[in-house]
Amino acid sequence: MTEPISTTCPYCGVGCGIRATVAKGAVEISGDPSHPANFGRLCSKGSALGETTDLEGRLLYPEIAGQRVGWDRALDLVADRFGELIAAHGPDSVAFYVSGQLLTEDYYVANKLMKGFIGSGNIDTNSRLCMSSSVAGHKRAFGSDTVPNAYADFEQASLIILTGSNAAWCHPVLYQRIVAARAENGTRVVVIDPRRTQSCDIADLHLPLRSGTDAHLFNGLLAWLHAEGCMDAAFVDNHTEGLADALAQADADIPAIARACGLRAGDVRRFFELFRDHPQTLTLYSQGINQSSSGTDKVNAILNCHLLTGRIGKPGCGPFSLTGQPNAMGGREVGGLANQLAAHMDFANPEHGDRVGRFWQTDKLATQPGLRAVELFDAVAAGQVKAVWVMATNPAVSLPNADAVRAALGGDVFVVVSDCVRHTDTTQYADVLLPALAWGEKDGTVTNSERRISRQRAFLPAPGEARADWDIIADVARRMGFGAAFDYKAAVDIFREHA
Repeated sequence: MTEPISTTCPYCGVGCGIRATVAKGAVEISGDPSHPANFGRLCSKGSALGETTDLEGRLLYPEIAGQRVGWDRALDLVADRFGELIAAHGPDSVAFYVSGQLLTEDYYVANKLMKGFIGSGNIDTNSRLCMSSSVAGHKRAFGSDTVPNAYADFEQASLIILTGSNAAWCHPVLYQRIVAARAENGTRVVVIDPRRTQSCDIADLHLPLRSGTDAHLFNGLLAWLHAEGCMDAAFVDNHTEGLADALAQADADIPAIARACGLRAGDVRRFFELFRDHPQTLTLYSQGINQSSSGTDKVNAILNCHLLTGRIGKPGCGPFSLTGQPNAMGGREVGGLANQLAAHMDFANPEHGDRVGRFWQTDKLATQPGLRAVELFDAVAAGQVKAVWVMATNPAVSLPNADAVRAALGGDVFVVVSDCVRHTDTTQYADVLLPALAWGEKDGTVTNSERRISRQRAFLPAPGEARADWDIIADVARRMGFGAAFDYKAAVDIFREHA
């Protein structure tokens, strides 16, 4: 038996600390009592992680057109084909589609290659599908993609609102913290969800609002709070702008709000009064808010209520986005979205572009946002993007309009896929398959929903010829002629650079 290795669960954005012990060829998993995200708690999926570490179905060797080849041949083909297309059609003819399953170091190197040295903004992530509404809402409200909360707020809040979140199923370790806070501190709980989910089991109030009316409800709360004199005038005057415009879009008429949302007026009034009466109000929201055609507006409707009352940046209160993937947050931090540069810097700010270009020592820095996830595969179908490298994700299943994505990947496009699994709906379209490490073999960092950086430590050897994603990307970059900028020897070299 080996000594336990402290690492991080790869399932969701809670970022639970775990201890992995390899004993007689099996992996035993336990919660890490010292990790502040979970204090030793694990959900059923985290507890069963040891069952995911065998090699059944793994991609272990590079392949071209379904035939095993060596790394040199595979990476030469990727570098040469991308280089030829860039030379013939420009940098926007190629794209990367990456994933919240990557480590932050993987994300950073991929973003640096595409935006810094290929010179295109065409790198986007499957996190676009779940968290981009929150990113846009944060930037609209705060000027940056800032999460103003920590998990410690759960125990300090007197009112917790769950909206668009079935935390009991999707973030069970955090849900158990809410259950404990309710039992120990008398914390009140409101669940806003069209369905009665398991999270409603602890709710003092469940609002089964009509789907899509979240913004109407929170805009109504904003106007009602203002009419009730609940505004933190000093905070609003000194730290915000646009109050009059926001109020002009809102209506404090509770019966009208109730009719629009399909709720009882008495329940709407009770919710509004709970918010008014509990200065330590924490609003937790997730995919039910984000995954919507009006997701950004819903996010801002929530944020506005906290800004009006000054319930932000203080213990036990604030609007808190619960992320879905283990490193969606890390990708956001290093620029893994098509509309970001790096380190929360923007294309629209010339000073940011100058700073990133000087830091990376490149004169090829992309100057405008690239194609977002759905747009990217539309461009593949239209022949505008002629090569796409898919990393650690399965867009042939997970993207909207999956049939159209499959048709695009099956067309006249050069497809590279890095994955740890041999057979997925996407790998069947790959011209080149590159074997990547799985979670138990990786070394680097991830960032959870509260922006806590945790270590991912390898406790298993790399199987077959699998390599770290950052190492594969950097090798291609060197073969494309960018060697000096990608001369990394270990994940720690990348961390030191981006940090």
